[in-house]
Amino acid sequence: MTSRRATTTLSRPTGLKELDLVRELNWRAWPPRLPEQPIFYPVLDEDYAIRIARDWNVKHSGAGFVTRFEVDSEFLSRYPVQQAGGRTILELWVPAEERDDFNAHIVGEIQVVHELR
Repeated sequence: MTSRRATTTLSRPTGLKELDLVRELNWRAWPPRLPEQPIFYPVLDEDYAIRIARDWNVKHSGAGFVTRFEVDSEFLSRYPVQQAGGRTILELWVPAEERDDFNAHIVGEIQVVHELR
């Protein structure tokens, strides 16, 4: 009998360019951050991700997407939850240099759950 590790569901608002890079990584990893992006920030509330995709990604590029993915919960415990505003505006701040380690702890595929135009 095998035991399955606990996972945490995260969401990520993204634009078309980043989504294309995720697709190139077979829906299993997030691409490197740009030099001006020192932090990768997945969010804990899907409604918050929808607001960001709608208000930021659609406004700046014409399309926004919300992804959902699972990450090993024990691994995530190294990143304290950051409250970036109201009580549901919760993010994890993952330093860009830890992206490979973060990606190694994604369980399953990254899924697109909302498309906004």
